Amino acid sequence: MTDREESFEDLKNCALTPEREQELLDAQRECVFSWTNKKGEAVGVIVSYFNHGGKIWMTCAESRARVAAIRRFPRASVCITSSGTRLGTGKTITYKGDCIVHKDRETLDWFYPAFASDRRSTQEGVDAYIQHLDSPDRVVIEFIPDWRLSFDSEALWERAPLAASDKDDPRNSGVID
Repeated sequence: MTDREESFEDLKNCALTPEREQELLDAQRECVFSWTNKKGEAVGVIVSYFNHGGKIWMTCAESRARVAAIRRFPRASVCITSSGTRLGTGKTITYKGDCIVHKDRETLDWFYPAFASDRRSTQEGVDAYIQHLDSPDRVVIEFIPDWRLSFDSEALWERAPLAASDKDDPRNSGVID
């Protein structure tokens, strides 16, 4: 492998710093949550999440197929991208880990206000969101990451600043041919 190939294809030095990873987790509100079904096939959905205590917290109806699947096999993955945030594009983190499904009142009573407060700016909005969430069929999924893979395109483009510009891409101009 030539020096040039090593510098552009080796992405080991393009990981998010711990500070940038936390910034991404705080800036984004949605992730791709993936699990395996009975056939061992990967399935994923985009869901809202709440980052707290080094864990990713999500909620859904207990009747969703993902709940039965992670009760059967608790391994899953979460992928978060900076797209759509103030961070711009090009920052991603993927985690693998174990899930715990909670339906106990203690967890629900902690999660609902924390999640709603993160999503709504007024007490009236928080209260309405909690009322919306607090239904008999709702569960909270606690995702505990134990493996990570991240990427920060800024670190990559520092190696090739002339290749970094996308100003000639018509998708970025607002006019598409």
